[in-house]
Amino acid sequence: MATALLMVRSVVQIQKNNAAVMALSRRAFSVSSAEHMEKQVQNENSSNSFRHEDLEISRSSSQSTMPPLEDIQFGKCFSDHQFSVEYNQDLGGWGTPKIGSFCNLSLHPAAPVLHYGMSCFEGMKAFCGKDGNLRLFRPMMNMERLARSMARIELPAFDTEELLKCINELLLVDRRWVPKEKGYSLYIRPFAMGTTHSLGVAPSRDAEIRVITGPVGPYYPSGLVPIEIFLDESNVRAWPGGTGEFKIGGNYAPTIGPQVQAKAKHNCHQVLYTIPEGEDLFVSECGAMNMFFFLKGKGGAKELVTQPLDGTILPGVTRDSVLGLCRQWGDFEVSERKLSVRELADAAREGNLLEVFGSGTACLIQPVTALVQASGERIRSAQDLNDPSALCQRLFRAITDIQYGETESEWSVLLQ
Repeated sequence: MATALLMVRSVVQIQKNNAAVMALSRRAFSVSSAEHMEKQVQNENSSNSFRHEDLEISRSSSQSTMPPLEDIQFGKCFSDHQFSVEYNQDLGGWGTPKIGSFCNLSLHPAAPVLHYGMSCFEGMKAFCGKDGNLRLFRPMMNMERLARSMARIELPAFDTEELLKCINELLLVDRRWVPKEKGYSLYIRPFAMGTTHSLGVAPSRDAEIRVITGPVGPYYPSGLVPIEIFLDESNVRAWPGGTGEFKIGGNYAPTIGPQVQAKAKHNCHQVLYTIPEGEDLFVSECGAMNMFFFLKGKGGAKELVTQPLDGTILPGVTRDSVLGLCRQWGDFEVSERKLSVRELADAAREGNLLEVFGSGTACLIQPVTALVQASGERIRSAQDLNDPSALCQRLFRAITDIQYGETESEWSVLLQ
């Protein structure tokens, strides 16, 4: 009996060992396959993408009048032209890229963008410097992120450099729409969608990329204005393994309800989400911003903290720029780590939560005076965020000077 039992245990152990080996083999195969697929996609981008050299430009026969700068509202004024390119799998892939008059979309009622949220987008800006030249701010980061978002929802691959060249042409066609005053810019909205003429949760055989633009003013005409935001300890914006790191439409629509509630109950226009882990809640990001926390530790050492790119956080262009500048300055520690609500509240209670601010394309830098909890309690920043020496103010000036060409930087890309 003992011998039989020993043999059974041995067989079980062998099976476990074999399972472990198979798991490791599958993991190695998965990594190898991922690398192969990435190279394959890059090859597809080069060989099957639409091309800037094929771009057709049809200028609008009528020109709209740009409103006075002081009357411009974000997202409500658009330039005369747009870029579009269609994909049809049955016809061989991408068609001819075109720039034409700004117009409405024509979609089949069964298009998957309408039923399954098969859409993604980007946000970027063009700036006019004192020298009269137009500049983009780190545009390839937007192109690459759009490509990743499209791949996540199984929309077709494209060559990122070719799309950027087409966008440059669109900006030159609508150059008069780029405001010349500092603080103003031309907002650029590339977006992609599945357009197949059939229902069904499946990859779309048809797709379209469009790019629209419109002038926008400074987020706050009188300068940076600190705000309070609601700390949502109930709703979760994105879970691990989900789509939080991609700029797809489905990440944004569900945040509107909590945003409306935060305004109605706490007079807060923005919501900072949290995510549970064990017995703690950890801060995540706002519906439209990455978040930063400037802390003072034991001994007075300062640390700038933002959430790591763990798959739940959007890899923001401004986020990356803030991290890059602060690491370049070397004045304090810069960390991408998890930060619990408990640690944040303790730091505020001890006067060690120096600053809180968000970052994004629209606002650039958004100072936050307090995080408002459902109970009405406030986790407050200790420093005066209007002080020119505040970190948020320093970052705003540094990035703005790069965007308008007043500080030389490889991040500022001239339109040729």
